[in-house]
Amino acid sequence: MSDPQTVSVPGRIMSAEMAEQPAVLQRILDEGAPAIREIAAQIAARNPRFVLLTARGTSDNAALYAKYLIEVLLGKPAGLTSMSTTTAYGAKPDLADCLVITVSQSGGSPDLVASTRAAREAGAITLAVTNNAASPLAEVSEFHIDVLAGPEKALPATKTYTAELLALYLFVEGLRGGDGSAAKVLPELAAGILARQGEVKDLAERYRFAQRLVITSRGYGYPTAREAALKLMETTYIPASPFSGADLLHGPLAMVDNVSPVIAIVPDGKGGEALQPVLDRLRGRGADLVVIGQQAQVEAASAGFALPAGVPEEVQPILEILPLQLLAYEVTIARGQDPDAPRALAKVTETH
Repeated sequence: MSDPQTVSVPGRIMSAEMAEQPAVLQRILDEGAPAIREIAAQIAARNPRFVLLTARGTSDNAALYAKYLIEVLLGKPAGLTSMSTTTAYGAKPDLADCLVITVSQSGGSPDLVASTRAAREAGAITLAVTNNAASPLAEVSEFHIDVLAGPEKALPATKTYTAELLALYLFVEGLRGGDGSAAKVLPELAAGILARQGEVKDLAERYRFAQRLVITSRGYGYPTAREAALKLMETTYIPASPFSGADLLHGPLAMVDNVSPVIAIVPDGKGGEALQPVLDRLRGRGADLVVIGQQAQVEAASAGFALPAGVPEEVQPILEILPLQLLAYEVTIARGQDPDAPRALAKVTETH
């Protein structure tokens, strides 16, 4: 008879890594925050005039979150880079007085390393945010923030994503001299959300046989929509299209009918207020609308998952993604697949 400990249980690794997230968030607050504040102070003293963010995949969604933080909290222009302009086309932009932040779990992708090296040579202040202090990316960057998530073995990134979000939030807070106190409640709230996995398992039955999904949000919630779509596609193989609520109204709404499953992430704050006309239009079209977010919006939808109230909007994405990670996991298991090892994926994607 086989030893039960040696039998591979589908999703065992992803499940364990999702469960680690409250401890990872606490570790960043306890052990990582002082170093993040010091790096932020050094960079703030050099007063970069604008910020460019470089990333791919899950880390690209974390970078988009940082873009919102930088533009809203700091009032500085921020953009997402196109790495091929330097790695494939050999462009040589003038990046004097620019802060270039490269976000990568592994810090090993050649194009991220090459573009960061080129940015530093072009005069930029370079900061790597990774889960690997010994990575090539950390080595070529002037500054480095370790997100302290510990080894991540499942192919779908979970704990490294929320760790990147928190590290980037604390960094932006440090740039403006803030204390990051809004984040102190996150570990306990994250544990409470993850403990409600049974609710998500019930919700997952709606999507077991889905052919496609639409996921939408606005403001700080939009990166969450993109990350949720990525998680669902890479684990369940269901095509999931993420849209800003504003973009959804500009044409893609036409593909939503009374049998179309739509997941809306509704932040508690200005992003949720901006999304309200979209929710009204979706209900008017009879969409199967599931809401992740405010209790009142969940009650007005077909189904949903209510998130804790009273959390500042700029840190809500760190909580919003948790039930959606659980949803990707539960739908994948229900479809008889292994979320630990999606087909055709590698942990480190070596693009050039």
